[in-house]
Amino acid sequence: MNFNLFAAEEEALAKARALETRLEALAPQCLSEFRELVAAFELSTREQQRLVRVSDRLQAQLSDANHELERRRTEAEAALESLREAQEAMVQSEKLASLGALVAGVAHEINTPVGIAVSCASHLADATQTLRRRAQEGELGKAEFARYLATAIDTTDLILGNCERASQLIAGFKQVAVDRASAERRGVNLAAYIQDTLVSLQPKLRPSGHVVAVNCPSDLELDSYPGVLSQILSNLVMNALTHAFADGRPGDMAIAVDLPTQETVRLCFTDNGRGMSEEERARVFEPFFTTRRGRGGSGLGLHIVHNLVVGVLKGSITVNSALDRGTSFTLLFPRRTPGKD
Repeated sequence: MNFNLFAAEEEALAKARALETRLEALAPQCLSEFRELVAAFELSTREQQRLVRVSDRLQAQLSDANHELERRRTEAEAALESLREAQEAMVQSEKLASLGALVAGVAHEINTPVGIAVSCASHLADATQTLRRRAQEGELGKAEFARYLATAIDTTDLILGNCERASQLIAGFKQVAVDRASAERRGVNLAAYIQDTLVSLQPKLRPSGHVVAVNCPSDLELDSYPGVLSQILSNLVMNALTHAFADGRPGDMAIAVDLPTQETVRLCFTDNGRGMSEEERARVFEPFFTTRRGRGGSGLGLHIVHNLVVGVLKGSITVNSALDRGTSFTLLFPRRTPGKD
């Protein structure tokens, strides 16, 4: 098919050969130059035909390469989508595990005031039963009744106080749990919400003897996503317990909040644990990167923190750390999260 491109050239060569016979008779002195010209034209035509064949082969190879590239691109996109789905599943699993820890933590905290209230109620019931029996027997004296009144006042105060404490814990737990599950935007007092979040972490903090010092303005109100803030703080604390204070290492943690501008919140979470090398610090927000794989580290905690700060709170997060000098995470985000009301 491609040789049809040179039909005119082949026809011209045929005419040139016919003309050569006539030229030999009419102008033999020009024959040599004419033959050179014809040979040059013929050589040029063959070279063009060769180039066309080479071009056809290259086009066929390029077409095959494009088909192979498209096939591999499709496979890579499918693999990437599968990886994204797997990563999303692991992130959701991490969030559910965090919510499960929240439930266990609040249940543990509620157990103390509820237990005290039940003990006091039982003691008051016994005292009341004794008073009724003494009254029925006609042996109830004024001094004994006064002692009962004092006991009743003390125990009811304890019952009310501990029930109120349990009610506050339950209310805080319900709000934090709803915020975690729904990620709805609302107004929130940051100092109170930090304390509610730390309550849920007490079963993890208390056995190790660690406490988290909090320094936050009591009147700091946010219009944001409190469930996201709770998730971020929980992940930072658990990351410190897993990595900074691994293997029972003692130390301190702190949360400090201030306002560098009227509409910007700066939250610093610090610990004085083992710290990180420069290589670890540079990769700390990468998904699945962990220095304790198989020993309590999933590599997703800080990746989730980074995504929540940047993606949801529309802020930024930086980390400073050095080996044996602790770690500091600094979050900057607006008091009123941009976006739809």
